[in-house]
Amino acid sequence: MENMNRRKFLSYLGTGTVALAAASSGLGVLTGQKAQAATADHLFGFKTNKVSGYFNPIQHSTEDKLLLPKGFQYTVVAAYGDVINAAGDTFGYNNDYTAFFPINGRNSDKGLLWVNHEYTNPIWVEGPAGQGGYSADQLKKLLYNQGGSIIEVYRDGDGAWKMDKNSQYARRITGLTPFQLTGPAKGAKAVGGASTVQGTFANCSGGVTLWHTVLSCEENFESTAEAAKLNPTHYGWVIEVDPFNPQWAVRKHTALGRFHHENSAMGLAADGRVVVYMGDDEKDACVYKYISKGKFDASKDKANSALLEDGTLYAANFKKGAWVALTLDAVQKALNTQGFKVPSLISKTADQLKAQFQTQADVLVYASEAALILGGTPTDRPEDVEISPFDNTIFIAHTNNDNHGNIHGHITRFFEKDNDLGALEFDFEIFAAGGRQSGFSAPDNLTFDSNGNLWTVTDISGSSLNKGVHTHFGNNGLYVIPTVGKNAGEAMQFASAPVESELTGPSFTPDETTLFLSVQHPGEQTKEVNKPTSMWPHRKGDSQPRPAVVAITGFKL
Repeated sequence: MENMNRRKFLSYLGTGTVALAAASSGLGVLTGQKAQAATADHLFGFKTNKVSGYFNPIQHSTEDKLLLPKGFQYTVVAAYGDVINAAGDTFGYNNDYTAFFPINGRNSDKGLLWVNHEYTNPIWVEGPAGQGGYSADQLKKLLYNQGGSIIEVYRDGDGAWKMDKNSQYARRITGLTPFQLTGPAKGAKAVGGASTVQGTFANCSGGVTLWHTVLSCEENFESTAEAAKLNPTHYGWVIEVDPFNPQWAVRKHTALGRFHHENSAMGLAADGRVVVYMGDDEKDACVYKYISKGKFDASKDKANSALLEDGTLYAANFKKGAWVALTLDAVQKALNTQGFKVPSLISKTADQLKAQFQTQADVLVYASEAALILGGTPTDRPEDVEISPFDNTIFIAHTNNDNHGNIHGHITRFFEKDNDLGALEFDFEIFAAGGRQSGFSAPDNLTFDSNGNLWTVTDISGSSLNKGVHTHFGNNGLYVIPTVGKNAGEAMQFASAPVESELTGPSFTPDETTLFLSVQHPGEQTKEVNKPTSMWPHRKGDSQPRPAVVAITGFKL
């Protein structure tokens, strides 16, 4: 009889028992069925079925290197400070989410790469603030090096990926770029009457729309807004950008709510309405989805963006298995119900909340409080949310929450009623639990390949890496969890990150021969400029570590 370890054992369980077994033993299973409704093509490779899925897993490491399995290699495509265009714009700091947009159809050798820039490090970017705060020059560096980069990348005759520094498309979207507000909060008192706002920053992950624009998500915006003396209600939104058209106005969609957005995953309800799933990356925070009022029409192209201006935002109530609509009427009814008690996670009185929630714009600006008032379930840092292209189930990376002893995190899987993304009822299971038994801790970004493998990067904080109960895992990494085949149910490490960094934003070319991946904040715990804890990517003559995007090749067709 074949030997079977605990992780592989779970791959043989039916989905009914997985919910009970996964939390202690590691993993649930996919059904392997094709999705019955469309999803945006931010899940790499679903239409191509060309990733082999086979490699020799690597071991945990503490080296200051980006390590890959035998037969795979990487090149640095762009690193902090690199010039990206003829105008002299430079690549921002702490790159995160990436999305590849082919030039000329599904060309896999040339395209635009959208890259998020989440935050800076004063040691390497703007410098420490003085007693009076940042100088004007420091603020410019702080804001310019966040947001996003659009770069043009291509594969040369030798198969190496390079950046075209003379690209007509390459440009920066930064904390200095003017943005339009859309939706119910546009011009509202809740945002100080603003219809346009300054900049985007704290851009964590994102998604691609069905009409081929990029959505980028503003997460931990408070410190930058405070430093720059900017209205905090203008941040914490989902932004939309057309990478190919600088004349298309960049915008922030207030109908999708304001909170600490990690990413967005777009799909279609059975009736054709657009659905966007989102997580609020905070301890004890909710999971959300937005359903548009109108229906997607492919012939309208970019005009479909208006679907993100008029719709309903929902929060997930895990106990009831229900999506709760965040409406003004519902919030006011709850606040005025006799015996109403303010949820413990809200630090305001009932009277303050009644005064705060006067319009639907207020509900969206303070979406996290509205969600808790209406019964949204606080969860363990819901970060990446993805729609499986195989069976339309929803996967949510709950990274961790030491408030409740969830040290290593888990991956939750939603089953929408009738397999309809527009449903208002759901069931769920714990698909995978982090820990020694599964080989990874703190799952973050998720995605699937066309063989049904689930890929996840990890987000163990720099202060916890290689210490205490995290010692076992070494540096952060990228893991592949096959759901079918001889290795089904085993989390296999594909990449190990450099010292004090994390890997983020995996995205493939259409033919799945190249994986773009961000290496974020190498040497994050450095305290002194002359004593960096990492020097990755180890460029000749360099004096500091640099976040960078790499192109990984070696995938066999």
